[in-house]
Amino acid sequence: MYSKLISILSLKCPQCRKGNMLKGHPYALKKFNQVHQHCPHCHLNLKIEPSFYYGSMYVSYGLGVGLSVATFLLLRILLGSLSLAQNFGAICFALVIAMPYLNAVSKVIWASFFFPYKKEYASKKE
Repeated sequence: MYSKLISILSLKCPQCRKGNMLKGHPYALKKFNQVHQHCPHCHLNLKIEPSFYYGSMYVSYGLGVGLSVATFLLLRILLGSLSLAQNFGAICFALVIAMPYLNAVSKVIWASFFFPYKKEYASKKE
């Protein structure tokens, strides 16, 4: 059984925590962060309105700020005092590398605000 955190990090449907929310891998450019119309496992309609996932931009912003702070603190602990340009460059590099995954995770987090977990759908056979 997936815990909520594991299901979010593995980009699973918030209702059943079994089916994939995205059509492809977050780093696959052909299907970049495309959400399935319906969950492959429980058939939940994941696109309830055309601009539903625009709200995930707020979550993505928060995750990006968190990653920036974590990168800064990690650099500070491991390398000591760096120049402003070095810190900025390292934070930008970390954001560019992580942004496809952060965008995908933010869509799953946003959807989990609106679609509660239902145990009966998790045990349902495909």
